[in-house]
Amino acid sequence: MPYRLWRVSLKCTNSECVGHQLTSGGLHRRVRQVLDIDSYYNLVTETLICTKCRSSYLSWGDAVLQQLDLAHRSEFRVILTQKHAIDIRAIRFLRERTMGNGPVRLVGQLKENHSEQWLQRVNRYTAECMGFRNNNLGLQQMSFQRPPDPVELPSYKWLLTVYSKDILHRLDDIKAAITSTYGSILKMDSTKKITKKLSGPAKGTAQWMTSVGNEFGQVLISVLTTDEGNGLDAMTAGLVERYRRAGVSPPTVLYVDCHCCKEAGDTKLKQRFGGWPGIIIRLDIWHFMRRLAGGVTTDAHQLYPIFMARLSACIFEWDAEDLALLRRAKREQLTKEGLPTASLTDVIVDNCITKAELALHCRRRTRGTDNTIRLLGKLIEELSGPKGRDAMGVGLFEPVRIQHLWNIQKRHVGCIQDLPDVPLYTQTGTLNKGGVALKTYRCARGSTSLESFHCHLARFIPGSPLHNMTPCH
Repeated sequence: MPYRLWRVSLKCTNSECVGHQLTSGGLHRRVRQVLDIDSYYNLVTETLICTKCRSSYLSWGDAVLQQLDLAHRSEFRVILTQKHAIDIRAIRFLRERTMGNGPVRLVGQLKENHSEQWLQRVNRYTAECMGFRNNNLGLQQMSFQRPPDPVELPSYKWLLTVYSKDILHRLDDIKAAITSTYGSILKMDSTKKITKKLSGPAKGTAQWMTSVGNEFGQVLISVLTTDEGNGLDAMTAGLVERYRRAGVSPPTVLYVDCHCCKEAGDTKLKQRFGGWPGIIIRLDIWHFMRRLAGGVTTDAHQLYPIFMARLSACIFEWDAEDLALLRRAKREQLTKEGLPTASLTDVIVDNCITKAELALHCRRRTRGTDNTIRLLGKLIEELSGPKGRDAMGVGLFEPVRIQHLWNIQKRHVGCIQDLPDVPLYTQTGTLNKGGVALKTYRCARGSTSLESFHCHLARFIPGSPLHNMTPCH
């Protein structure tokens, strides 16, 4: 009741009234039941009338709520639909989109909370009835009314609808948060996983979803386009303009999966980011490795995992200080677990260090263009011979294809090298292992964070992409 309780000045939204002040018309006759975390409560409102055009408004309507300041607007924490209403505290559980946190899970949790609250009220009602009956010394037999049945909860589909309305109410804040996100190391990646799930009138209207993220795993922008070429002009121009208006320094590096470099002149992608003449475009190393992996006979080959591991070793080298500190911590940890110190050789300690520990506590850097070309050429040459055959005599590579791919991708080796003056690792904290303090790092190199974001979106959006694809004949 903003008019009756707070004396807020409210205006008529009719264009003929030119903001005539509204007056109270009494309480509205309809009472709404609001779904809370563990029970229902009743919601009443007042009717507001314009004395000039005789238009009536309800205080819980958008025309009135939009006129309130932020402090008074936040007091109304109910989302209304035509039939049901829900308290904002219940729908907030859906905002954290983690694995398994969906509307079906929320309905189950609400049913459990409502059932426990209903049982507590029934127990209290029964206890009051028994007390009243025991205190009644009359001879007349007493009967009590049955407690009301629990109210049935809405379906999970309705919760999704309400969650969508909650997002629309916060749309301005969401846009402000997204457009206030920047970064000095950007990543750009495109996928078809999302557009394949478009159905209804939107089906076939887009072919690609392109996202741009920063070194912290935050997404700056995501757009749906009909192609990866000219369809990205508006997106790149908008990013450049966003940085310019905010007075933020342009990013230094942009990691992509294609259009990174060519033999002469600038690529089309470089031209699209013409507002950032100093930006350096780098090829994502994982995509470079996947291109070379296209020369294997099959991913199920026995030597395929070894080839990918050796491929990574030819490109990267671990920081010697970080690796030595991790070995020391692992040795101390194994000693505290009861293993004799004399038997802990360097080989045993290295075998006990997991890949996750290496990625968390040790930094990597590229080996340089000439050294990388030499190591990759040597690796392909060795695995193209007898060392590249499995127990059945099947070779790992298709000889002609792998040589063709290597000749093409050799020019990209310089494109995957780290820039000397750009720090790619950020310390996120420290962990204690075996009494040794180890730093934890987050790597800004590559577009892995965007790949994970697109994978999450594909799982989050319901439906199967196969149902929306055109069948092949």
